[in-house]
Amino acid sequence: MDPEIIIWNALRGALVTRALGLVADLRVAQALADGPRSHEALARERGVDADALYRLLRALASDGMFEEVEPGVFGNTAASEMLVRDGWNGFAVLFGGTWLHAVAALDASGEPSFERAHGDEYWTWLAAHPDERAAFDSAMAEGWQTRIDRLESIGWRGDELVVDVGGGNGALLVALLERHPRMHGIVFDLPETVREEQALGDRCTFVEGSFFEEVPGGDAHLLSGILHDWDDEPARRILATVRAAGAERLVVLDSVIEPGNDPDGAKWLDLLMLTLAGGRERTAEQWRVLLGQAGWRPTNVGRGVIEAQPA
Repeated sequence: MDPEIIIWNALRGALVTRALGLVADLRVAQALADGPRSHEALARERGVDADALYRLLRALASDGMFEEVEPGVFGNTAASEMLVRDGWNGFAVLFGGTWLHAVAALDASGEPSFERAHGDEYWTWLAAHPDERAAFDSAMAEGWQTRIDRLESIGWRGDELVVDVGGGNGALLVALLERHPRMHGIVFDLPETVREEQALGDRCTFVEGSFFEEVPGGDAHLLSGILHDWDDEPARRILATVRAAGAERLVVLDSVIEPGNDPDGAKWLDLLMLTLAGGRERTAEQWRVLLGQAGWRPTNVGRGVIEAQPA
């Protein structure tokens, strides 16, 4: 690729993120779900300036997000249709709003910048902002289809009690239980987690609590997208708490950073984790060391799936 294009695409990244976050917050993709509409109609409906909305959509359309089907009339593309799903829309709102402000404050000190930007550490701030918490929980539930395929790849006995530690609204665990009729589950997360407990079904329950203090016992404990939120010391504490619950099997769904210069989203996600709460993505060796320090013996460190047993 032309070196100038590489640099230009990197430089304009914040503009793309903000533009997408704005239209996601306005739920434009949802408004276009039934077909193309004029930007004037969309602007009146959403109570915003028509010219500004047109310019936002025109720019996004130039990158394949939305499509100007005739002058001033926009429709969804396969990319913008992703925003119709609440999870991806939540991601766009977070990336283009709260997270973007924190990213703008990121420096090379090694300290998370969220607190400098918003006045409180991320998890405390999130608990105090229900709308943001709802967007976060919705975003975290996105992509469960990919994660359930990862879970299925490791094999199950089929009658386990699985504890999803930090399991959010339970979407991932419910999907696992649907594939294993004799399996039962516990979703364990903070009280403020947005969820519909009725949707968990009769084989799954929600238990409130902190994974830094105590987690329920079970046959297998799942940590999906949890440990990358934390640096090594708090991550060891989480793993030790799970270990103390008498877990027979640990399954971690998180990125494993690969060596080399090939495109790797985990390397950018690593910077986001640093920004928000001082967390990190990890290499295979870093995973092995972390697990060993917390009393676990790694049995598999693969792409996105890490398994361990008590040491």
